[in-house]
Amino acid sequence: MEPLVAHPLKCSGPKAKMFAVLLSMILCTVMLFLLQLKFLKPKINSFYAFEVKDTKGRTVSLEKFKGKVSLVVNVASNCQLTDRNYLALKELHREFGPYHFSVLAFPCNQFGQAEPRKSQEVESFARKNYGVTFPIFHKIKILGPEAEPAFRFLVDSSKKEPKWNFWKYLVNPEGQVVKFWRPEEPVDAIKPLISQMVGQIIIKKKEDL
Repeated sequence: MEPLVAHPLKCSGPKAKMFAVLLSMILCTVMLFLLQLKFLKPKINSFYAFEVKDTKGRTVSLEKFKGKVSLVVNVASNCQLTDRNYLALKELHREFGPYHFSVLAFPCNQFGQAEPRKSQEVESFARKNYGVTFPIFHKIKILGPEAEPAFRFLVDSSKKEPKWNFWKYLVNPEGQVVKFWRPEEPVDAIKPLISQMVGQIIIKKKEDL
């Protein structure tokens, strides 16, 4: 009887190895595609596409401001600029709002710890002391990994990150950032551009009638 001789398995040949490598590459490609579908979201190109929280923690869609001109401001109660800015913003909102323009205020405590109050307290403080009628939202973070996505959109679009309280971003009716102003710049400097943009909205509405 002939002794048993161990023969190499055919599946261990070069073709089998090539097949295994090809299969691994296909599986990796599929996995990457699935990860992209899960984690890569379409790029948002409008400020009004975001949702934020109001001072009571309720979700608010910024879509309700689409079609208007918006001046988005990071506000604070205990800042040397508080009085001047709140009063000027109140007059700006009264002059041009609320149908075609709105000031949108976002309290933030990251600049000089100037906003220690809770969100509802901020709203009450601004209404009582300055008589503001424009929307005040939930206190947010602007800097760091926990930055509010809606505000981060403004920063990324303008390429300018706030360095202090009361930075102002002007957003057009489509949700794109038009211009920004530093806190020390007078609100009166913003009026001509707001007036022009509001005028364009009114003309367009008349033409559409």
